[in-house]
Amino acid sequence: MSSELQKTLDYVNAYRENRLKGAQSVLENPDYFTELIFACFDISNKNYHKACWVLEFVSYEKLEWLQPHLNFFCSSLKKLKDESAIRPIAKICQLLVTAHYKKSETIITLSETQLQDIIETCFDWLITDTKVAAKAYAMRTLYILGKQYDWIHPELQIIMTKDYANHTAAYKAVARELLKKIK
Repeated sequence: MSSELQKTLDYVNAYRENRLKGAQSVLENPDYFTELIFACFDISNKNYHKACWVLEFVSYEKLEWLQPHLNFFCSSLKKLKDESAIRPIAKICQLLVTAHYKKSETIITLSETQLQDIIETCFDWLITDTKVAAKAYAMRTLYILGKQYDWIHPELQIIMTKDYANHTAAYKAVARELLKKIK
């Protein structure tokens, strides 16, 4: 990893302002982007979760920068185990799937293999002991994907209904919203 990107990630902390500064550094230096992607999934790097935080904020501005890296990104999703890394990556998955199907001004094209990687990982996040924010992003992502894959909504409905009583108010709010849309 370049010393400049490493310095940026060393400075980043959980404060939104610092994550934004880290993203701004990458936006101003697009050459850092490929390095940032690889840093997100280098779980031996002490800053890999910080790289994920920065990537989330970069993705809000330049989601299309991910397009050439989607094979690596999607095939690496399962590597993540740290909650601090999973949440921002789950949000990026939601952004990618939304852009793929909405055909918005940010054009993202996901292959069938990439979509399957996202589907599988989102279901894994839902059925494992992942924190609620990542589960909420996973549920929303799967809901969008369920419009194209008819088997997803019934499976998602089963999981949300089964887990409903055991979760937080935030989980319940997202589950209620999506269950209404599915029915």
